[in-house]
Amino acid sequence: MVRQSNTPADVPVEPRNREHSLGPALAGDWFDNHPFKTAWFNAMSITFPLGEKFFIDSVRHFADRIDDPKLTDDIRGFCGQEGFHRREHQHYNETLCQQRGYDLALMEGRLEANIKRSKKFFSPMQQLAITASLEHITAILAESALDESNPMRNEADPLMLALWQWHAAEEMEHKSVAFDVYRAMGGTEKMRKRAMRQSTLFLMIDVMAGVVHMLRRDGQLWNLRLWGQGWKFLFGRNGGILRSVWPAYKEYYKDGFHPWDRDTRPLLASWKENDQQLLTA
Repeated sequence: MVRQSNTPADVPVEPRNREHSLGPALAGDWFDNHPFKTAWFNAMSITFPLGEKFFIDSVRHFADRIDDPKLTDDIRGFCGQEGFHRREHQHYNETLCQQRGYDLALMEGRLEANIKRSKKFFSPMQQLAITASLEHITAILAESALDESNPMRNEADPLMLALWQWHAAEEMEHKSVAFDVYRAMGGTEKMRKRAMRQSTLFLMIDVMAGVVHMLRRDGQLWNLRLWGQGWKFLFGRNGGILRSVWPAYKEYYKDGFHPWDRDTRPLLASWKENDQQLLTA
């Protein structure tokens, strides 16, 4: 039997059924009391429920063609983790929009239309390539979120931090599952790289559309000083969250790349230790 899973044996893809009470935090600017930083993460959350259903569907399509029991177990864990993420972020999004007057149907409608077009015009293998690409983006953002230097540790509401770090840790655990299925099904390097370019563009458009909607509803859309601070938050030389993951992002375009070329087990171990302390406190 050919080994198809490349998730390390000591990294179980373990669904954790957690619920988060976020109402009080979501009523305000929970990240550094800053409208743009908060809107950026809130807009990312808007993309998750529909996006994660797409991910689950694209991987499950090929599940019965996988021969490796380890990868079969990984797929099961992947679907479980993404299912819990989907549920928690749907609750997050509904609570957020109720609290702050955002139009969830409008924002989800855009995403739903994009996903319908993807399913209409892209083959199952292309959809799986898109999933593998977006899973790499979420994994490197997760890596940043769990790093000790990330300002979110000190600037975010503790309940929000717990949710985002839980999500980040599980994204890191299953970061190669869709990729391994894609490779096992004979996906090409050319398709994989093209899917990353397409996925990056549409993800950025979708998240920025959410940010614009939220800042407009907050009366902050034309606050140029705020946008300048937002640009620094994303692309600043000292800690811009997108600038900091750029080197890891570019690795995806290397021939023979695999997500576990970046061995992030120390970050996972640190999160588990801290998480256990919180659970037993």
